[in-house]
Amino acid sequence: MQIIILLLLTSGGDPGIIPRNPHPPEIDDCDISSLSTDWAGSQSSATGLPLTKNVTINGIVVKVKYCQTCMLYRPPRCSHCSICNNCVERFDHHCPWVGQCIGKRNYRYFFMFVSSTTLLCLYVLVLCLINVKSVMDKNNCGVWKAVEKSPISGILIIYTFVVCWFVGGLTTFHLYLIATNQTTYENFRYQYDRKMNPYNLGFIRNFKEVFCAKIPNSRNNFRAIAKIDSYASIDVSSYLGQTISSEMPNRAFDTESGKRQTVDADEFEDIRKQVGSFGGLERCGTQRHDWDQRSNWDIMPCDIGTEPCVKHREKINVEH
Repeated sequence: MQIIILLLLTSGGDPGIIPRNPHPPEIDDCDISSLSTDWAGSQSSATGLPLTKNVTINGIVVKVKYCQTCMLYRPPRCSHCSICNNCVERFDHHCPWVGQCIGKRNYRYFFMFVSSTTLLCLYVLVLCLINVKSVMDKNNCGVWKAVEKSPISGILIIYTFVVCWFVGGLTTFHLYLIATNQTTYENFRYQYDRKMNPYNLGFIRNFKEVFCAKIPNSRNNFRAIAKIDSYASIDVSSYLGQTISSEMPNRAFDTESGKRQTVDADEFEDIRKQVGSFGGLERCGTQRHDWDQRSNWDIMPCDIGTEPCVKHREKINVEH
């Protein structure tokens, strides 16, 4: 029961996701003294912001990166998970077995879950070995005969022995990470970097930081109603250099019936004037239709679903 609760706490909680900014920070808001020395040659082409900043931790300068997806400077030990697509505080790794990132807010539960699973496997393994030994003594037989008389014990011995190698090795590895105050991400990424670890506070203080420190509150309100941000909309007017009127008819298709709606002749003229104000729009590799051969607006209304289709066609035939 304890292992199931720890699994739910690990997989169901917020690992420490940092909310995204609705827009990039202003260059004036950045502390110039904290910018990296090579920021002039490493500016983001999209925002013009430096890609790295210098942060001093325990007397050691650490570079923090700018996340172009979340539009923020990541705090120290934070990384962007490519699977969850979020920046996570004290990012350790993304665990596919629990379907969740392991970060600042759930690392404690993750380690307790893995270590408890290891202890459970060892407990079952020892009990099964004792049971097989008792069967051997009771029936005065060998190991195989005892396993035949108690097949479940034999199956559990093999299963728990294999599982212990995996979860036991994982527990031992994370004990080493806690003792040295590292994360899995830092250990694999900086294993060849011989710089001093700025987060190492000593053996005892490192364990206190993981198991005794207060878990911070979540920065996200997952039950809040999502709001459409103005920065998320496409600025069409800036792209075309014109202003699109909100009164422009929008009756191209009937989504319920799956048929194209008809457009009155007056509305067709309004559409033609509205689109004509944008100037010539380039066609991007689309297939040419028969009416592409005509002039810009020598198109019959029936081609776009207008009502006076037959009359207009007869008028053109008489003229020719």
